Amino acid sequence: MIIVTGATGRLGSQVVRQLIERVPADAVGVSVRDAARAADFAARGVRVRRGDFTDPGSLPAAFEGATQVLIVSANDTGGAAVAQHATAIDAARAAGVERILYTSHQGAAADSLFAPMPDHAAAERYLAEVGTPFTALRNGFYASTVPLLLGLALETGELVAPADGPVSWTAHANLAEAAAILLSGENRYEGATPPLTAPDALDLDDVADILTRLTGRTVRRVVADDDEWVAGLIGNGVPEAQANMLLGMFRASRNGEFDVTGPALEKLLGRSATPLSSVLEEVVASR
Repeated sequence: MIIVTGATGRLGSQVVRQLIERVPADAVGVSVRDAARAADFAARGVRVRRGDFTDPGSLPAAFEGATQVLIVSANDTGGAAVAQHATAIDAARAAGVERILYTSHQGAAADSLFAPMPDHAAAERYLAEVGTPFTALRNGFYASTVPLLLGLALETGELVAPADGPVSWTAHANLAEAAAILLSGENRYEGATPPLTAPDALDLDDVADILTRLTGRTVRRVVADDDEWVAGLIGNGVPEAQANMLLGMFRASRNGEFDVTGPALEKLLGRSATPLSSVLEEVVASR
């Protein structure tokens, strides 16, 4: 049985939907914190059980009978995330799985300037240490992040954010399909995959140009001072720790941490990856 954790989240839910197009639904199980939220999967024949990385006692039943487990990385950062990933990895090993898959990141690195990246690196190191065959999915940066960075750009014509660098923005749907392909055994990687990214790395200057083309109205990129930008977030109610973590994303991007791309994702999909312009086109159409 293939178990997918975090299956009510944006990535995990799409993985499950893609997976049951490739294997029988009764060969798929989900481990979720709230089983009621996975009722639609249960109705389609997927096994639904409660599993919570912060509650180790819930995982043996959730992972029972698993041959593969996809561990969707935790939303926390720092020690909490590292502990949760280790707990999930240990539970998968105890269940006797043949392979563990983990949703890592193209920029996973112990010395990254963006807080989640050292957490991914720690999970990859732990997977390598425990000895169970594993695949770390080196996913590109989620393209769904970009609309969250636009602020009032579509209203004011100014995209205001700290200095940034090129990022391999990649659609959830593409990454979910790639994970389903690997889980269903159509392809396999040992250890960390090559970068699973869209073919282009774009910065916010490029985003402004795309928005200009899509809207027919000039959108100008305005570089904000780091400290002033963080202060503005805090003034709008964003917790200071979260504001500083978000700044870390910009610092890491301008340090070149997210500009790596590669052909592996498109080879898995057998077609072109979704371009960032398509994601932004949906944003513009919804306004």
